[in-house]
Amino acid sequence: MINPFWGNIFEHEKDPSQIKTEKFLLQIPLFSQLTKKEARKVSQIVHERHYQAGEVMFQMGHPGAAMFIIKKGAIQIVIPNAQGDGSDLELATLKSGSFLGELALLDDSPRSASAIVAESTIAYAFFRSDLNRLIESDPAIGSKILKELAMIIGQRLKHTNEQLLSKQKS
Repeated sequence: MINPFWGNIFEHEKDPSQIKTEKFLLQIPLFSQLTKKEARKVSQIVHERHYQAGEVMFQMGHPGAAMFIIKKGAIQIVIPNAQGDGSDLELATLKSGSFLGELALLDDSPRSASAIVAESTIAYAFFRSDLNRLIESDPAIGSKILKELAMIIGQRLKHTNEQLLSKQKS
C-alpha cells in the first residue's frame, strides 16, 4: 500500500492540471526568472479558463487583450480560409506548457491568426490590463516579465526570418 502522503507528492507530476499555479508558471519561459514569491503574486492575477474541443479561443483580426498559457490540452493556431470552406491553414498545434497571443500584452492590435481548441483544455489568461497594474504596483516583477517577453518575441522574429531566408534559397 502506498502512503497517501508520498502519493500526493508525486501525483502532481503526472497530471499538469494538478500542479499549483505558481509552480506551473515558473516552468513557462515568460515567468522563469521570477522568484517563488513573485510567481505566487502573478498566480493571483492570471485567470484559469476551461475550453471544450472546437471552441474558438480567439479569432484572427480581433483585438487582443490577453495571452494564454496552456496548462492541459491542445490549441491549433490557424489562418482561416477567406472562402470559409473549412480549409484553414494550420500553423501549429500547441500543448501543455506552451503560450500564445503574447503580443496582446503589448497592445490591442488585431490577432494575426485564430486559436481553435483541439481538445478539452485548461489555460491561464494573462490580461494586458493586469500586467499594466502589476507594472505599477511591483515594477521589479513587471520588468522581469517584460524583459522575458522582449527576448521571446525577438527569438521568434529571428526564427521566422531564418525560415523565410531558407525558403528564398530553395
